[in-house]
Amino acid sequence: MMKPVAILTTLSMALMLASAAVSAPKKATPKPQGDPTPTGNLDGIMSSIPRYLIPQSAVTALRNPTEIEKGTGGRLGVALVDRKGGVLLGFNRDDRFAMCSTFKAPLAAAVLVGAEGGKFGLEGTIPFGKDDLLDYAPVVKKNLKRGRMSMEELAEAAVEVSDNSAANLLLPMLGGPEGLTAFIRAHGDSVTRLDRTEPTLNENAEGDPRDTTTPAAMAGLMARLIFTDMKPDSASKLRGWLNASTTGDKRIKAGLPEGWTSGSKTGSCGTAYNDVALVKSPTGEEYILAIYLDRPTVDQKAAEAAIAETARAALSFAGKIQKSGVE
Repeated sequence: MMKPVAILTTLSMALMLASAAVSAPKKATPKPQGDPTPTGNLDGIMSSIPRYLIPQSAVTALRNPTEIEKGTGGRLGVALVDRKGGVLLGFNRDDRFAMCSTFKAPLAAAVLVGAEGGKFGLEGTIPFGKDDLLDYAPVVKKNLKRGRMSMEELAEAAVEVSDNSAANLLLPMLGGPEGLTAFIRAHGDSVTRLDRTEPTLNENAEGDPRDTTTPAAMAGLMARLIFTDMKPDSASKLRGWLNASTTGDKRIKAGLPEGWTSGSKTGSCGTAYNDVALVKSPTGEEYILAIYLDRPTVDQKAAEAAIAETARAALSFAGKIQKSGVE
């Protein structure tokens, strides 16, 4: 029987694993010549990372994400982050991807944190009219006759059904896209940026850094918010909204190994399919998994199936690692 190893080896030239997440003490086996150098751009903003024992069988059984990516014809990005911000698994983790509606997860967090600090009350209402209605605004449209909704109702709608008008109505209360970006910076993410509102933020022009994130940045941000920075009541409320989300049934949720649960915020731009999820193992360990898929040449059904397959591989891996007890 193979013994667990305390250093995570690279699966292939295309599989970029986070060195800081699994680097052993000084006696670690040197990397074979020719292995890629992990990008590691976010290591400086990650919190302290625990050590893990990685069974060799877990490494060898992990599906190579290069194969999944190739099957989509697009560009795949993945980051799996633990409660302390350690990147356990990454693929194109520091590449920029259009956020699409995944920005609504930190948006809702910003609303909850703002209420914690007394900047406004969640019960406070925001008025709106026909001019505020976008093509996709199912909850706001239902409340058009009423003409106003509370900030809590709007945040819930933005996460649970990805209501675009709800998100736009909330943004001015946070200082607009610039204000949300400032909130993101204040919580340790120097990468993610929101520049526009719905629907123009979904443009996803090639090479345009506006309204983008990286898998590692978004996963790290959501881990810090949910596990550390938000007060328990606010974190619990956000968890509830993520768990009640109706838009991700065919993405990360569809790839959960047996016994795992998840709540997520999806994003779709027409040229991109994304999902960011809070996932929980059968033993109670929690992680944030971010999967971004840019410009696939396959249809939406196949793109979502690829996200599910990626989630299954990543979480099956996570289920096999063991904490060594060294912090």
